[in-house]
Amino acid sequence: MILKNKIALITGSSKGIGKATALLFAKEGAKVVINYFSSEKEAISVVEEINKIGSEAIAIKCDVSQEDQVKEMVQKIISKFGKIDILVNNAGVVFDVPFFKKSVDQWKRTLDVNLLGTFLCSKYVSIHMLKNNYGKIVNVSSTNGLTFFSPDSMDYDASKAGIIVLTKNLAKELAPNIQVNSVAPGWVDTDMNKDLPMDFIENEKNNIPLKRFAKPEEIAKSILFLVSDDASYITSTVLKVDGGM
Repeated sequence: MILKNKIALITGSSKGIGKATALLFAKEGAKVVINYFSSEKEAISVVEEINKIGSEAIAIKCDVSQEDQVKEMVQKIISKFGKIDILVNNAGVVFDVPFFKKSVDQWKRTLDVNLLGTFLCSKYVSIHMLKNNYGKIVNVSSTNGLTFFSPDSMDYDASKAGIIVLTKNLAKELAPNIQVNSVAPGWVDTDMNKDLPMDFIENEKNNIPLKRFAKPEEIAKSILFLVSDDASYITSTVLKVDGGM
């Protein structure tokens, strides 16, 4: 088990990529903190699944865009486990709305959760990582932040591009004992994408060399690699996991 005795906080881990990552980490021996904002039932379900695996987990409600809540969440984890070895900044929102109908509130909420939330969690978790001279941070960005753009999600795209720049700055700021990397998934079969029109989904699949969306577990395995000792000389890197798109 490559994460034995490690303590991992995964934001937005009641479903999708976050859930898959939490379960995979638990199988590899980590004790996992399930962060959620609105999906309490799902978060508790993930905790129960992890308990069945034979590992330990707790669920903490926290809006990652709110500084006081982030500070409180981190303190709860330190009080419970004494340390945080791994942080996966996965929490995110998206509003697929045409440009001229996009509201300021939607822009602000997207940037607050996706980008500000990544900053806040990284800031308050890394304080404790620095005390232990050890830490692994993985920020979940998107190919939307690199080369794939959609006018209906321009605020989401901007937030994900911001995460990539933040990743590189954090990697420099927190070196040498804390490694900071990012994964940039392409299309993934998650709840966030379940309501897309079927013809759109099929068209997008045809544009992907592997001809399908990723499974959440495939993104989780990439995250696991970046927090493992196998990635001991990797920092400030963006790993695209997009089926070749």
